Amino acid sequence: MKKEAKYLLERAINSLILSIELFNRPWDRGRPEAVLIFLDHAFEMLLKAAILHRGGKIREPKAKETIGFDHCVRKVISDSSVKFLAEEQALLLQSINSLRDAAQHHLLSISEPHLYIQAQAGLTLFKDIYLSVFDASLYQVLPERVLPLSTAPPQDLTALFDSEVEQVKVLLQPGARRGVEVEAKLRGLAIMEAAIVGERLQPSLSELSKIKRRIKSGETWSEIFPGVASIDITHKGYGPSIDLRITKREGIPIHVVPEGSPSARVVGIKRVNELDYYSLGMTQIAEKSGLTQPKASAIVRHLKLKDDVDCYKKIRIGKFEFERYSPKALDAIKKAIMGDPNLVEHSWSEYKSLKGKKQ
Repeated sequence: MKKEAKYLLERAINSLILSIELFNRPWDRGRPEAVLIFLDHAFEMLLKAAILHRGGKIREPKAKETIGFDHCVRKVISDSSVKFLAEEQALLLQSINSLRDAAQHHLLSISEPHLYIQAQAGLTLFKDIYLSVFDASLYQVLPERVLPLSTAPPQDLTALFDSEVEQVKVLLQPGARRGVEVEAKLRGLAIMEAAIVGERLQPSLSELSKIKRRIKSGETWSEIFPGVASIDITHKGYGPSIDLRITKREGIPIHVVPEGSPSARVVGIKRVNELDYYSLGMTQIAEKSGLTQPKASAIVRHLKLKDDVDCYKKIRIGKFEFERYSPKALDAIKKAIMGDPNLVEHSWSEYKSLKGKKQ
């Protein structure tokens, strides 16, 4: 393992242990904030160590600092040279990062069951990444007793959000004068919703006020937080081997939100048919661009379209995987050819040369 990756991995494990130690402390002063801050730091260090271990880079050309948390997540779900994270797993990373941001920079009131979900699911995801990237068990470096403990762990998100919204209703009763507490509590719920649907990092006061009005009007939490309603938590095992994962409900695919979209983060749940979006196979790409399939493949490789999640995706149907392209990929090919009349022959020569070297 590269020395820099090794040091980053050590820091990641240190922060993970500290976050769990703080979760299990017997008093609450500063506890939620500390848990989220160390857990967030653990994942940023882990992602950077993993990127380096897979031969990737964590610095942009001429940049003085390493890439940030969001860039790390985008890289490990969309860069084919280092990819190891499923889009579904990124939901938890976004949630932890956004909650940490609120806890560190403003006011956040997060319930004990909600904090437990973040801590336990965080440990499970850390363990999954550690195994898939470094081919080792986290328990080789982590004592079994390092485990978030809860006297009443939540069994599902429905019960959690039902309870949270009921608590907000009590705080909203006439004469309560607890507006700041309501905003701090709603902020945690709104952040989880925003993280899941790929929207802005932090909710504004006007957005929190809108949520308050919707709760007062009698709307259900699933209507107010549809993103959260589309996911669930799954439990497996018990004691030191317990696993808790955030998963999407059946029939709701996840896709990457384009970088640079207004208020977009990394991924978001969308109710879309992926075959409608990735509607083209290589045969259609070749036909519509006026090329043979081999030359179309050469241009796809030259333009690195398979690294762009907006252009390409492998879609599994039953036991089979299909390589699919979006109309955006076709547009990119046509524009590239129009901009450079020699592109087809250049990419074809490059492609043949590469195949010759492999043989």
